[in-house]
Amino acid sequence: MKKLPIAYQLYCVRNEMARDVVGTLKKVKELGFDGVEFAGFYDYSAQDMKALLKDIGLEPVSSHVPLQAILADMDKVIAYHKELGTPYIAVPYLAEEDRPGMPGFAKVLNLIFRFGQKCRDAGIQLLYHNHDFEFAKVSGLYGLDFIFQAIPEDLLKTEIDTCWVKYAGVDPITYLASYKGRAPVVHIKDFVSDNSGRTPYALIGLNEDEEIDRSGFSYRPFGHGSQEPEALVEAAIEAGAVWLVLEQDDPYGESPFEDARMSMETFRRIGVK
Repeated sequence: MKKLPIAYQLYCVRNEMARDVVGTLKKVKELGFDGVEFAGFYDYSAQDMKALLKDIGLEPVSSHVPLQAILADMDKVIAYHKELGTPYIAVPYLAEEDRPGMPGFAKVLNLIFRFGQKCRDAGIQLLYHNHDFEFAKVSGLYGLDFIFQAIPEDLLKTEIDTCWVKYAGVDPITYLASYKGRAPVVHIKDFVSDNSGRTPYALIGLNEDEEIDRSGFSYRPFGHGSQEPEALVEAAIEAGAVWLVLEQDDPYGESPFEDARMSMETFRRIGVK
């Protein structure tokens, strides 16, 4: 199998990052990751974060930037990421009123279009990271497909989250193939679900000391859930991925680092790392 660099989505270690940015990034490097995808910068300037990553040996691959931050100051967002040297910025999530088929959706498309132009002009590629709600139909299309048909490819590429695609009832392997050439960054994420109604959203935003109910749905290390590891990575490679991003929103084992170690073992076993 073709080897690809693998980044770690730092949302997985958000509690650890809040306590110790330097120590957490060093652990990520020790686990064998080549880069990171940000979900916030913990008051670091772009210059300081760039220097830290260079010292540790991690690439700043991408960054999830909330839509509200983009709306507040597009130029500020772009300037930070330009100085950091991040080639990708991703729109990570839409509030309920902004989702496909909802009243705010048209304004969101306009905002993404304008921000995509500014990113392109700055040499940054804008991505859109999906959940499951983008698979509701809009004018006969999945909402996600509607977004990518409404906005030109040079302004917006995919960051397909393979967990959410599968959770929505769509085959992520087939879906990746439909965006061949438009999928530079792919989220690799594994899970188990018994369709009992327990959803991934119930796990989002939990504090570290809150008890976690894993009945019905739980995130798992890659290769320890319902995904087909080798076929999934092959599909990402065939779609033109230049980076894989491991994400596990909530740890299943003793710590997110232990789960990440198990995921990296899977990447090595299938020969991508």
